Amino acid sequence: MRVAFPAALSRVAIVALLCAGCSPVYVVRAGIEEAKILSRRRPIADVLKDPATDARTRARLDLVLQARSFAQHELGLNTGESFTTYSWVDSDTLLMVLSAARKDKFEQYTWWFPIVGRVPYKGFFDFDDAFDAARELERAGYDAYVRPSGAFSTLGWFNDPLLNTVLRYGDVSLASTVIHELLHNTIFVPSQIPFNESFANFVGDRGAIVFFCTRNGESSPQCTQARNAWADNLVFGDFLSRLIGELEALYERPGLSASDRIRLREDVFGAARQRFQTEVRVRLRTNAFRDFGSEPLNNATLIATRLYYDRLHLFEQAFIRHSQDFRSTVAWIQDLARRNTNDPFGALEQALKSR
Repeated sequence: MRVAFPAALSRVAIVALLCAGCSPVYVVRAGIEEAKILSRRRPIADVLKDPATDARTRARLDLVLQARSFAQHELGLNTGESFTTYSWVDSDTLLMVLSAARKDKFEQYTWWFPIVGRVPYKGFFDFDDAFDAARELERAGYDAYVRPSGAFSTLGWFNDPLLNTVLRYGDVSLASTVIHELLHNTIFVPSQIPFNESFANFVGDRGAIVFFCTRNGESSPQCTQARNAWADNLVFGDFLSRLIGELEALYERPGLSASDRIRLREDVFGAARQRFQTEVRVRLRTNAFRDFGSEPLNNATLIATRLYYDRLHLFEQAFIRHSQDFRSTVAWIQDLARRNTNDPFGALEQALKSR
């Protein structure tokens, strides 16, 4: 799972004093972990020249530089100096990300951070702190969800190093992640996290298709894998949208108490699991979503997942409307979002209807 800067609150040197919602311990721990990352940075060019670098790492780093160059020169994204350095962290998981929501209403719990506004997640370098915070929210009556993350973006404020936690990804996921994070460097609409993450998901995964299919050829395994990954995103996004719509209809049904809504939502969850197995899973081309429903479902898990799959069909429609000119599509959506920061999704939908 990839998260943007507010989830990690990592580059705290500039914003820590402004972060009224962060405890001193939280800020100090984030600063310590960030200092470790920065102190271990090495230019990727130097790592590639180092004879001690193994062949697999060398190939992965070279792919990162190529994906970065593609994002800069072919898509016009703001790369800065991001992903020009490499840093090692000791754990396979960089941080844990906490999300929460009301049980009886599809309403997310949010945290406020400087610059980016309110966000529906919070990252923890101390894993125990993440689970402690989740239990505290659960005691207060919220659904909570803690998930691992191996990548994040500082939205262009700092030069993000490539972390070894990302190198374990396959070729397609690795290239997609680099492009995804560089889109965050280029545009991040304050307090519009679902738009930001879903747009970055589109740019990363659609971008990986363009990258591999032009670089390696239409018949290459990477081109096929990238196409399959994006196709699955669209299928899963449609399924998720229907499930959330059913929950919202339940929660808004008049005459139900909070306990009634919580009880009846289990029927919606059960029907969704069954529908996924019989109607959705058979349409998937990859293994990305095949474990859906194996873990408990609640409003927090659904909100956290929806961040990356919200209305993906709108981005795909924009791509088709622009005659599958990917760079023009990305630039057009960015322009819309910058001119409609209060509701970029609404602006996109309206613009597509009017074209």
